[in-house]
Amino acid sequence: MGSRFYLFTILGFPVYADASWFIIVLLIVWRLSAGYFPFAAPGYDDSAYLVMGVLGALGLFGSVLLHEVGHMLEARRRHIPTGAITLHLFGGLAEMYAAPRKPSEEATVALAGPLVSLLLGAGFYGLGYGLEGAGVTPGLTSVVFYLGFINLALLVFNMIPAFPLDGGRVLRSILWAVTGKIQWATRVSANLGMGFGVVLIGMGVLSYMGAGIGGGLWWILIGAYLLMTANAVRRGHAG
Repeated sequence: MGSRFYLFTILGFPVYADASWFIIVLLIVWRLSAGYFPFAAPGYDDSAYLVMGVLGALGLFGSVLLHEVGHMLEARRRHIPTGAITLHLFGGLAEMYAAPRKPSEEATVALAGPLVSLLLGAGFYGLGYGLEGAGVTPGLTSVVFYLGFINLALLVFNMIPAFPLDGGRVLRSILWAVTGKIQWATRVSANLGMGFGVVLIGMGVLSYMGAGIGGGLWWILIGAYLLMTANAVRRGHAG
């Protein structure tokens, strides 16, 4: 990440945006307003779809932010020193200045974020069905349903057992608890993270070759990020 800019403070946690975040917000607004909402809620003009795209993008990153706040609140409860939250190209980063002292801390801090995503996903779907039943305009309900779907998608993706995803941290906590060897547990979960990164890069390449799975560049970028991050962690726990 490059330069970051202060946005606001939430529950005592400063929130920053990396320069890359502004780029991805614009891209998501464009993709939603031009490629998603015209099919999810047909019959509106371009300006309406632009508003839906902006609401969807802000709701998405608001959900990512609350996911990270979940991690930070649990870390605070566990007396783990915390810093700021930074929104960036690949989502969010919660700064913690000390490693968990035992497997249970690792697990609960890792699971706190996905729990927030689960609650948000269920809440948005419940709100969407309520609005739909009340006859509210399909434009608004489509945004709410999108946010319900994207939160559950974030939950599923983050729970994949591959470091540095939350599922990889949960896996590390389990292996750590069973063996008592945090370095070994870290190397195993980081190796899985590297493997998953390679899979995502392969999916991106197949997309460009016409495999019909979509999101080629996005898969490659996320895969490369996971690969590099997991590899750095693995090297840091060598031996």
